[in-house]
Amino acid sequence: MSAIFYHDEEQKRLAEESLKAAQATCKKPITTLILPVGQFYDAEDYHQKYILQKHDWLLASLRLSRGKQLVTSHAAARLNGYVGGYGNKESFEAEKDALGLSDEASEYVLEQIAERQYG
Repeated sequence: MSAIFYHDEEQKRLAEESLKAAQATCKKPITTLILPVGQFYDAEDYHQKYILQKHDWLLASLRLSRGKQLVTSHAAARLNGYVGGYGNKESFEAEKDALGLSDEASEYVLEQIAERQYG
């Protein structure tokens, strides 16, 4: 199941338009729910940036550990996506300096991206 949660009527309208546009390109029905946001709970530490946590060396190079630091880290969020196969070399190259990575860490992420893209 997937869901889009909205805070106000504008977000709801945009989500409905996006869903309608996406549905026009798909043969199967899209079953994503559009719901008002409610009470939100952070997941347990072991769920946070789950894919990134499988890359101990990269976490250590960033001096990140489980807990609030990992949850609130912008760099961790971006890297979690890249090492998980979301994003491409060009996107990473464009933002790698802003992530504060060493050359060695950047090369590691680029290797992970290539591995996910090209098998």
